[in-house]
Amino acid sequence: MKGIVCEEMESFRMRDDLPEPELTEGHAIVAIRRIGICGTDYHAFKGKQPFFQYPRILGHELSGVIEAIGGNDRGLSAGDRVAIIPYLHCGKCRACRSGQTNCCAEMRVIGVHQDGGMRERISVPVSHLLNVNSLSLDEAALVEPLAIGAHAVRRGGVRPSDTVLVIGSGPIGLGVMAFAKHAGARVIAMDISRERLDFCASWAGADERIDALAPNAKERLAALTDGEYPAVVFDATGNSKSMEKAFELVSNGGKLVFVGLVKGEIAFSDPEFHKRELTLMGSRNATAADFQHVLDVVGQGYLDMGRFITHRSSLEGMIEAFGDWLDPASKVIKAVVEV
Repeated sequence: MKGIVCEEMESFRMRDDLPEPELTEGHAIVAIRRIGICGTDYHAFKGKQPFFQYPRILGHELSGVIEAIGGNDRGLSAGDRVAIIPYLHCGKCRACRSGQTNCCAEMRVIGVHQDGGMRERISVPVSHLLNVNSLSLDEAALVEPLAIGAHAVRRGGVRPSDTVLVIGSGPIGLGVMAFAKHAGARVIAMDISRERLDFCASWAGADERIDALAPNAKERLAALTDGEYPAVVFDATGNSKSMEKAFELVSNGGKLVFVGLVKGEIAFSDPEFHKRELTLMGSRNATAADFQHVLDVVGQGYLDMGRFITHRSSLEGMIEAFGDWLDPASKVIKAVVEV
């Protein structure tokens, strides 16, 4: 079986001798058809991803077709088009017992903690497959990153009366904006790229845009919120300086949600944090309910998924293309590998 292995930092290798997955009870063999490339993949390749070891087959934004299935009670069968929930939870820890499967104490993420889908076939628990026969393979591969944004919005408790700020307009930040708009909030986008900010407005429906590098960025945010600042601020940059600065941009009694992940420490002023009684949250992964919400919204045609994908390659061409995708000049929003 063909696949691509990240053997060590900044080293991919195409192999044609990977072992075939075995069909077991409660699992299905899925022929992978689309692989979305995520910031996690970029960070893993560059050696900046926490919770990661080499060698590893990357790939967790996945869609494909069931080739064989070892029994199930979900109505799935061979030939069905599926999206994969890559978060394998234990079902026993306190988080799982309370329904927070997204932050399971024993979490194993396909493509991060164990080998992923950057190969021709993979075995997946049937419980982690979603029937997406009504969606295209492209749309199905994008359900996972959008679910992360949808979960963050739910985690932040966004209400229709809220003004929210989303810092960072990568795929995850765009998903946060889109689902905050879907929840009825007023959305302000902040990024260092004017071109990306334009996309935030045209694709995600952001109401206002702020250039993060502008010397008056904070003052402009204050003016847009009558000096009160946003009720909920999402930082999706994965940049420690941005995350630390974000504390200054939240209203009194507001919430700061870190959707991005940085390999390092974050510092903030405790007196300022305490004075304004801020709520600091982490938002990790997504639950099955978040995936279903995304399926419903995408299925309704609310989002133009065709514009979200800007770059493509075959599995055979991925290694060469990956270097280009790392270059900001390539203006990648979402790259997809076709198998």
